Amino acid sequence: MGMFCFQCQETARNQGCTVRGVCGKTEEVAKLQDLLIYTLKGIADIVVKGKVDISAHDRMNYEVLNSLFMTITNANFDDGRIESQIKKMMALRDELRNSVAVKDLHDAATFAVDSRDSMLEKAAAVGVLATEDEDMRSLREMITYGVKGMAAYAEHAKNMGKEDLAVNAFIYEALAATLDDSLTADDLVALAMKTGEHGVKVMALLDEAHRSRFGDPEMTEVNIGVRKNPAILISGHDMTDLEQLLEQTRGTGVDVYTHGEMLPAHYYPAFKKYDHLVGNYGNSWWRQLNEFVPFHGPILFTTNCIVPPRSEEVRSRIFTTGSAGYPGCRHIEADASGKKDFSEIIALAKTLPAPEAIESGSIVGGFAHNQVMALADKVVEAVKSGAIRKFFVMAGCDGRMKSREYYTEFAQKLPRDTVILTAGCAKYRYNKLNLGDIGGIPRVLDAGQCNDSYSLAVIALKLKEAFGLDDLNKLPLAFNIAWYEQKAVIVLLSLLYLGVKNIHLGPTLPGFLSPNVARVLVDRFGLASIGTVDGDIEMFMAQ
Repeated sequence: MGMFCFQCQETARNQGCTVRGVCGKTEEVAKLQDLLIYTLKGIADIVVKGKVDISAHDRMNYEVLNSLFMTITNANFDDGRIESQIKKMMALRDELRNSVAVKDLHDAATFAVDSRDSMLEKAAAVGVLATEDEDMRSLREMITYGVKGMAAYAEHAKNMGKEDLAVNAFIYEALAATLDDSLTADDLVALAMKTGEHGVKVMALLDEAHRSRFGDPEMTEVNIGVRKNPAILISGHDMTDLEQLLEQTRGTGVDVYTHGEMLPAHYYPAFKKYDHLVGNYGNSWWRQLNEFVPFHGPILFTTNCIVPPRSEEVRSRIFTTGSAGYPGCRHIEADASGKKDFSEIIALAKTLPAPEAIESGSIVGGFAHNQVMALADKVVEAVKSGAIRKFFVMAGCDGRMKSREYYTEFAQKLPRDTVILTAGCAKYRYNKLNLGDIGGIPRVLDAGQCNDSYSLAVIALKLKEAFGLDDLNKLPLAFNIAWYEQKAVIVLLSLLYLGVKNIHLGPTLPGFLSPNVARVLVDRFGLASIGTVDGDIEMFMAQ
């Protein structure tokens, strides 16, 4: 078997990609990512067994987050950069190991490789299938994927000067635990819930980081048309990259458009001072193959989600930064202070035509927890009067599978006395539908990015308090969530930790769930997969 990866929702046959990733990653990239994760586990083994004070290892902590982020689906396809990161992390690992007195280290903490070939040979022996027991493999990978999502959010927060060393410490604890053959399945289930606990912590940290730097998101109408100026399209999730790009494009005559998960930038007050941040171009990540062609200008990926471009012309306009990477695309590194020089992108934009319009009009978002709580009295009254019968949390990810049309149809067919709470790129399945409002409350309340699912949890907890309930599950609230990659895994584990029951997940349950592990989640938490649109609506409305 050349490779094995089943970390995303689109994994082949919902079992695993074994030749080439559905995402587009090659066998070499997959194996190098496996070896990078194995190296991180070795560092974690030293940290845990050596009782290392991680507060003295700021650079290592950050590079662990960055390394985990590089392995998230659609983030980094650049085998050269991943190989360089392995070498960097091995050097940090060996330096750490030589500084502490610790015995009985795992092979992950001591192995050595000296060439690409030896890396690939080692990777073949330490990948996902190295854990032979199906249930233990399932639990270890679920925890690892949750940690990947946690690391992505922690890195974003760190980039804005916010850090919680308890989150970093847990990442080491969890990674080290996946090497420990003495742990039982019950131990790992408990660790998965602890992963969810720290998922809540890291999302709260990132929420604080965004709000303290950019202000509380507010209800905002976002243009989806175009102007006649040359332009740059920025995709991904990192708001500090957007902030730097906007500062550097001020007064240049170059417009900036957001794409995909960067749409919620428009909701923050701090970005409204930039009159050249002119709108959002396009839709969800998987449609970029067609939508990047008529944009004409350069595209900056700050994180995932990259789809391998079909044409050299489009590839020549793609730049990456942070944890993102793609072979042949120019990568922008930060200097020691975190500053990035986007002058090459700006210069290229000035030589290219303005974007072509692919749609027109506007969409409304900005319903993070503070904005919704500002409407709390109106919301509570609407529920008490019967004007709002039920809320549906439809957060999560979008993807290419035709079965995801379910979510558009579901939104269209929901009774008119229901409201959708959303976050993440799943919203692109229905945020441009004319679903109306209920007494001035829009029927689609978009809280923002996937990490802003925390806002939805806060809203639910506040509503529980407003209605004097002792259990979230007694609210007129249903969870019908779409998932794709590992940030969705940490959101799911966080919701389970908060006690949310009967979450429906689709369009398929994760391929990394063994039958026995899936049964535990079904029996303990009521986790279920989606069914038919009509059947699911009838079931949800009857609850």
